[in-house]
Amino acid sequence: MDRTHNPEFTCMELYVQYKDYNWMMSFTEKLLETICIAVNGTAETIVDGKTISFKAPYRRLPILDAIKEQTGYDLDGKSEDEIRDVAKKLGIEVDDTMGKGKLIDEIFGETCEGTFIQPTFITDYPVEMSPLTKMHRSKAGLTERFELMVNGKELANAYSELNDPIDQEERFQEQMRLADKGDDEAMIIDQDFLRALQYGMPPTSGIGIGIDRLVMLMTGQTAIQEVLFFPQMKPEKKMPKDSVEKFTELGFSADIVPVLQKAGYNLVSDLKDGNAQKIQQQIGEILKKYKLDIQKPSVDELTQIIAKIG
Repeated sequence: MDRTHNPEFTCMELYVQYKDYNWMMSFTEKLLETICIAVNGTAETIVDGKTISFKAPYRRLPILDAIKEQTGYDLDGKSEDEIRDVAKKLGIEVDDTMGKGKLIDEIFGETCEGTFIQPTFITDYPVEMSPLTKMHRSKAGLTERFELMVNGKELANAYSELNDPIDQEERFQEQMRLADKGDDEAMIIDQDFLRALQYGMPPTSGIGIGIDRLVMLMTGQTAIQEVLFFPQMKPEKKMPKDSVEKFTELGFSADIVPVLQKAGYNLVSDLKDGNAQKIQQQIGEILKKYKLDIQKPSVDELTQIIAKIG
């Protein structure tokens, strides 16, 4: 959390069938111009001494062109290793777990994002950065996605939604390969989502707009706490936890203790009167989410352990 980030942010999402990201860009700039006039009586607002104009139309700039404009490096057609070398030359800290998309994201974030003060649509992201986005209709390797940058920060993220279940499953599989390399932001395969796509989804454009940041911009605030109903002001309290030994004495393996505590069972006493089946399900969800190769206790084993606590 900092002056422009809040972990529990408010987001407005909008989906429109039979539209694409070009339509959504036009809609968004008209929407924000209308909001700014309604709030301020003009299409301009002042934030931290900077005058920002929300009058449409906004500049539209492909992300690879933005990087080339700011750094002089053309990443179009470059391999993962070549892009990693560019990042290192720019002084950006990278590692081998980062795939092509993550590397481009790091380069853009470190060298470009903060330079866009006036509303700017950053468009046409590489497919590696956009696992849920439809491929670009005329530019190979790119997708129909945009992010709206204002005052050096992302305000909105939108794209022509990917509605091809076969393509989507291949994208998910690629995300799993990135997860195997160590990318903790990679997505897992969502079978329910794939099944829904198989039933059918019309061509659709979708957008998410950060409401907290939007209110900051429209009211000239520089700190997100000023626009939150319940800002997090107090320092985080440290939760008391029992030692690993207290759990292992009951019959738990040492490996499973951090998983139990991740599920909210920080103290042995927290398990008292617990439902063994529910606890096992919680353990299983965490093991799956973090891809942990740890044997989870059976329902019978959990029942016996809970009985010992009682």
